Parts: sequence; structure tokens; C-alpha cells
Amino acid sequence: MSINNPSRRRFLGTTALFAASVPFVAKGLVGDAVAADLKPLPLDNPQAKALKYVEDFKTVTSDPLHKPDAHCANCMLFVAATGGCGLFVGYSVKPEGWCSAWAKKAG
Repeated sequence: MSINNPSRRRFLGTTALFAASVPFVAKGLVGDAVAADLKPLPLDNPQAKALKYVEDFKTVTSDPLHKPDAHCANCMLFVAATGGCGLFVGYSVKPEGWCSAWAKKAG
């Protein structure tokens, strides 16, 4: 099995990011925040850049990881009540945003 398989790399990366965010969500750090307390995620944030975050999913045209209907509002890491994301603690993201860690919300 090749370690250069993009699907495997994406799965491992997404799994690691999700696992790292679980303690924050479990303790309620994201859920207890009030939407007004969250600052908008700056596009020059190093983590946002690393995850290729954009504020409008419709502008993503050349990323092979992007699916046409993928955006923050239907991602399992998005907290609709606060506009927050499990990956960007302390910041709000746009519901129509997207990043490469997008994972489809169950249900």
C-alpha cells in the first residue's frame, strides 16, 4: 500500500484534526461561547491557510478535495448556534465557507 495515496492522507489528516477538536467540544468550550463573543476567522490565520479556508464555497474551483455541495453549514465540525467551528476555537466561520477538513454532517 502506498503512503502517497491522497485519499488515505486526507482521511488520516481529517481524523487527526477531528480527534484534536473532541476535547474542546466535549468540555463545551465551543458550545458555551456566545456568537457575539466569537471573532470572524481571519483569512491570514495560519491554520485557516493550512486548511485552505475560504468564506464562499462557490469560489473553490481547483481543489480536488472540494465537493460541489460541501460548505461549513453542512460540516460536522460547524456549530450552528454560535457560528463556530471545532477546528477554529474562538472564531466564527461563515456558513457558506469551506476548508479542506470538511466532513459531512451525519443525518
